[in-house]
Amino acid sequence: MTGMATQTRTQTARTRPATLVRVLLRRRGTVYVPAGTDQFNPDARPGVTLLEADLAERGWLLSQPLRDALLRLDTVDLTALGSRLLADCDELVGGGRDHTPLFRRFPDRVPNDTLGLFVDRILTAWFQEPTQPCVLCFAAGTVRPVNPCGHLVCGDCFRPADYSACPICYRQLDPADPYLAAGEPAVEDRPREPREVTGPAPARLRVLHLGGGLLAQVRAEVLSLLARPTALPPADADDLAVMLAGLDRTDVSWLPAAVPGRETKARLLAWLLADPVDPAVVEAHVTALVDTATDVLRFLVARSGGESLIDRPRIAPVARPLRRVLLAALDRMGVVQLVEDMRRHRRAWIAVGERLHPGEHAGRWPNVALAFAALRGTTLNQVQAAALMLNDRTASAEHVHVRDGRVLIAVRARRVEEALAARDLTAALGALRARPGELLRRADHLLRIGAGRHNALVEEIGRAARQAAPAVILSALGEIRTRAVAHDQRVFFPAGRTGTAHVVEDARSPLAPHLVGQAERALKAALFERAAALPAVDRAVVDTDLEGIIAPFTERTAARALVTLARGSVLPIPAGQVVRLFLHWMESEQRVDLDLSVAVYSKTWEHVGTCDFTNLRLPGAVHSGDFTSAPAPRGASEFIDLDVDVLAKQGGRYAVMSVLSYNNVPFLDMAEAFAGFMVRDQLGGRREPFDARAVEQRFDLTGPGKVTIPFVVDLHARTMRWLDVAAKVTGTNHAVHRHADQFSTVARALVASFEAGGRVTLGELGRWIAAARAREVIVRSPAGMTLFRRADHESVSTFALRLRTGLSSSPATAEDAASAALQFVARGDLPTPDGAEVYALHPGQLDAGRVRLLAAPDVPAMLAPPGP
Repeated sequence: MTGMATQTRTQTARTRPATLVRVLLRRRGTVYVPAGTDQFNPDARPGVTLLEADLAERGWLLSQPLRDALLRLDTVDLTALGSRLLADCDELVGGGRDHTPLFRRFPDRVPNDTLGLFVDRILTAWFQEPTQPCVLCFAAGTVRPVNPCGHLVCGDCFRPADYSACPICYRQLDPADPYLAAGEPAVEDRPREPREVTGPAPARLRVLHLGGGLLAQVRAEVLSLLARPTALPPADADDLAVMLAGLDRTDVSWLPAAVPGRETKARLLAWLLADPVDPAVVEAHVTALVDTATDVLRFLVARSGGESLIDRPRIAPVARPLRRVLLAALDRMGVVQLVEDMRRHRRAWIAVGERLHPGEHAGRWPNVALAFAALRGTTLNQVQAAALMLNDRTASAEHVHVRDGRVLIAVRARRVEEALAARDLTAALGALRARPGELLRRADHLLRIGAGRHNALVEEIGRAARQAAPAVILSALGEIRTRAVAHDQRVFFPAGRTGTAHVVEDARSPLAPHLVGQAERALKAALFERAAALPAVDRAVVDTDLEGIIAPFTERTAARALVTLARGSVLPIPAGQVVRLFLHWMESEQRVDLDLSVAVYSKTWEHVGTCDFTNLRLPGAVHSGDFTSAPAPRGASEFIDLDVDVLAKQGGRYAVMSVLSYNNVPFLDMAEAFAGFMVRDQLGGRREPFDARAVEQRFDLTGPGKVTIPFVVDLHARTMRWLDVAAKVTGTNHAVHRHADQFSTVARALVASFEAGGRVTLGELGRWIAAARAREVIVRSPAGMTLFRRADHESVSTFALRLRTGLSSSPATAEDAASAALQFVARGDLPTPDGAEVYALHPGQLDAGRVRLLAAPDVPAMLAPPGP
């Protein structure tokens, strides 16, 4: 097992391609063990014991059935599986890398005077000579060059025991450089013994379970992702690609007849049509799945290597058989719908037209030819125009005209904009009724211009909510319920590859409180109605610790993270412990200098302090030192320790974490980059800079961004609010002192928006679903557990309100939850019946083979509208 641990430290995420086994380990907490003997293997027991110790040091435990299966393996299979499992677990938390900080004895021996150290480095760089005494201490014979930067370093002024890189330029050195060797601590060469793991268990501690039926579980996970009505976050999209690639296309009978998520559907179509084994079967699936022109566009973007319509690549050539399938699917939609969809992405569709050649098949698929003619502004002669209009069986004479040889089609979007500009509510509603999602997105605008018709508008909102996707309803609900008061700013997240937040002045007048209440009740009523239509259960559990976790409904740019959190989510920070931030990266073709930084602000968001490479120590914060390069295979790591109590006593209220690319290299150009935080015992414990077991969150740094703001710590409330936003920056030499005002503006606006209730939480959503589906609901809070029984003829809304207020309840115990077939909890530590539906932020002991383990996006997806 010693060799096993050594191997994992030399591998990186970018050199280890994703596998089905690793995907299911992360998603389900399952381990797949090769068939062993019927009897325990005595030689396997020491290896399993060491494996258990290694996993515990990373925050995982073995279930008894999994341990028994490992004990039946021969030594070769056990070693191979253990090596792979440890490498996979290391990758999840960020272990298996060299995390040596610049100042080896961080945090104890970090210099107090950052400016004085900078002056010493400058004097050494400018005036040190190879044959002269040290310019700082005047000692002779202590100055030697280091490799590869060539700086002349005095071993007395810059002791090798204190530095792990060049102390002058902070670049990584050749591992064989004598300066480094002189500072390396002695390593005892003796077999590794398992040791007791001490310290508090991490909140994310998880029990690994024995997996079985790999193909069936892969298909189950794929079906779960395909059922989500919203765009998948990058981590789930990557998992879907890996799982689809591991499946055989000869049998696609298990696939669903409909896929509500448009981008997910495009990925499925790209897989189906990549190498069709049975064209007839594939064509049938395309016919069933494609119902808008944008579905075809997204598919073509996905098969061309693109991730979304925002950053589409050059459209790849389309073979003639596939071209016929796509043209036939488009033609069935009718020309008006085609043009409405195509005009949303006009430039992309013009490029697609060069691949599909619709004019060559105008006689067979006239709707497509007519739509492209309207899109391109093509001039048709009378014969062509008459032929197309004659063949088009779906074109409405009201909206399709040919004037001077040009096809003119009045699309809905233009009619909506014109009606709203004219404050013509009747015309606007007439154009929006066929698009319930768009009506809900414009609900605030409609209510502002609908004086005198508010009751009718609320009815329209309720009618649209009964048809719209749950993500749209939740978004509208979060927006509407904050509109009774005036706000200084609004926050937008534009579509794109990075989660950039735009902050603008909010010039809207507040809506009347009674109107806000009416619209809010109409939106909730649609959610209650859908929840009540789900299978009923006798008992449910809802955890109040989920009140701070935002329900995800748009995650296209969410970071790939160990613990999935939607923007705005809040987690508590345990009292009496230190938060250690960490950053690790590895450059590829060019030097990369990333900087881990913390900016501290007052309660009015005035900048009061910084802990970064310009200021290594701040009361309550200490930086591990600034690496300015990260060559492979070692990379580089930086840390910052935050003592929340001390920072708060110094006048700080908010601490904003940021990662900045100092020399302006985007994250996507790096071989590897990730960051996160640990929670460590303040009084000591293990002294390693990176403690894999203490890691509570780890997330990738990806995309074209150069500055990211992962989260903000409320020092008084002792909470961490997940932001996961990128800052738009220009130039180079990025540092907190250049962007402190921008960080303050973005973080302040986001915190205010989330605190105002602009996002529905999983705690709220879980409470509503439980109230609709269960006769009895157990509410777990830090104060204990209470049981609520729904009275006869009590409405769902009244019962849900009572769950929040705590009226008419009785005490309950953990054993009472053993029969709860529906649970929404922060930690999976309650007993559960077989087949239960459980969402747990931290799955803990939950066995995905025994219960239906829900991901956060699966909770709102429960409320998807019924199919046709």
